[in-house]
Amino acid sequence: MSGAVQQQGNMSAGNAPTAAQGDWPGDWPGDGGGNWPPRNPRLYDINPSSGSTAGGNIVVLTGSNLQGTYQVTFGGTPATNVTPNQYGNSVTVTAPPHAAGTVSVVATSPYGSTNPLTYTYIAVPVGPTVSALVPNTGPTTGGTAFAIIGTNLSGASVTFNGVPATGVSVNGAGTVLTGTTPPGAAGLATVVVTTPLGSTTVAGGFTYVAPPPLPVTTGISPASGTAAGGTAFVITGSNLNGASVTFNGVAATGVSVNPAGTAIVGFTPAGAVGLATVVVTTPFGTSTVPGGYTYTAPPLPVTTGITPNTGPTAGGTAFVITGSNLNGASVTFNGVAATGVSVNPAGTAIVGFTPAGAAGNVPVVVTTLGGSATVGGGYTYV
Repeated sequence: MSGAVQQQGNMSAGNAPTAAQGDWPGDWPGDGGGNWPPRNPRLYDINPSSGSTAGGNIVVLTGSNLQGTYQVTFGGTPATNVTPNQYGNSVTVTAPPHAAGTVSVVATSPYGSTNPLTYTYIAVPVGPTVSALVPNTGPTTGGTAFAIIGTNLSGASVTFNGVPATGVSVNGAGTVLTGTTPPGAAGLATVVVTTPLGSTTVAGGFTYVAPPPLPVTTGISPASGTAAGGTAFVITGSNLNGASVTFNGVAATGVSVNPAGTAIVGFTPAGAVGLATVVVTTPFGTSTVPGGYTYTAPPLPVTTGITPNTGPTAGGTAFVITGSNLNGASVTFNGVAATGVSVNPAGTAIVGFTPAGAAGNVPVVVTTLGGSATVGGGYTYV
C-alpha cells in the first residue's frame, strides 16, 4: 500500500513521463526515486543537419532522456565539447572533421545509445595557395614573364603592389598561373593572388630592380674620314662599357672601351661617300651618335716610280712601286693583274710580283678606291 501511495505521489508531482517521452519507465535517473529502470535515450532532431568537411561547427541534438550523454559520434568519429542540458532534452556538440557525404549521428549515455539521425558533410571550396613565384625579381619597367605555382588558382587575378599583372592565364588543373609583371617602383612589391574563393599573399613577394643605364653618346672625333675606312675614331659619352659600333650598319674594327665607360676607340669600316649613321650598342641598349660620320672620297693614288722597271717576259719579278695614297691598291701590267700585292700601312709603297707579258714596254696602272694612277715610264718586258 505504501508503494502505491509513493507512486501516486510521484505522478502527482509531475515525474511521470508523458506519451511523447515513451513508455512508462519509472523515475528519472538521478532524481532520487530509484524505483524503476532508466528510460532509453532518443533523438528527434539535429540542427544544423549539414556542415563543412572541416568540422568545427556547433550542432544541437534534441530528444529525450539525454541526461548523462557523454559521447556523440558522426559516422563513428567522436564529436567534441559534448554538453547535455539539465532537462535531458538536448545535447550540444562540436562536429568533428569528416569526409564529404551523409553519416549517422548517435548519442550515447550510461543508459544506452540513441536511434541514429543523419548529418551531411559538404566539401567547402578552398581558396588559392601559392608555393612559388618564378622569377621573383625583374626590372622596374615591368614586362617580366612570371609563373606562380600553387593550388586552386582557377579564375585568379594577380596584383603587384596593387597594380594588376597582364596576360594572366591559369592551366586547367589550377596549379600554374602565368602572366607579365606591370611596371613598379624599385624595391619589394607585395604580390596578391585573388580567386572567387579568396586571396593569398605570395611569400617573399617580387623585387623590382632599376635596369642598368642606357648608353649615352655625345660625339665622335674626327667626324669625317675617307670612304676607304681605317680612320681611327673616338666616341665620347657614358655607360659605354661592352659597346660595339656600326657605321651605316657595318661594324667598326678594333673597338675598345675605357674602364670608366666614357670613351670608345676604333677604326672606321669602308663606306659610301656621304653621311653615315653611327650607332653604339651595349647589353642594355643603343645610342645614335649625334651628327653621325661623313665619309669623304678617298684621295687619288700618286705614283713616283717602279723598281725594277724591267724584267723577263716570264714574269715573277719582285717589284716596288712608290708614291702616296696607295692603301688598298691593286696593280696591273698591260691589264694583267700582278700577284702577291701588298701595301704598307702608310700607303707609300706597294710590293708584288709581275705577271707574264709580251716583250716590250707596257703600262703599269695602280687602282685604289680613290681612283687610278699610271706609273711613269711603265715596265719593259725583255
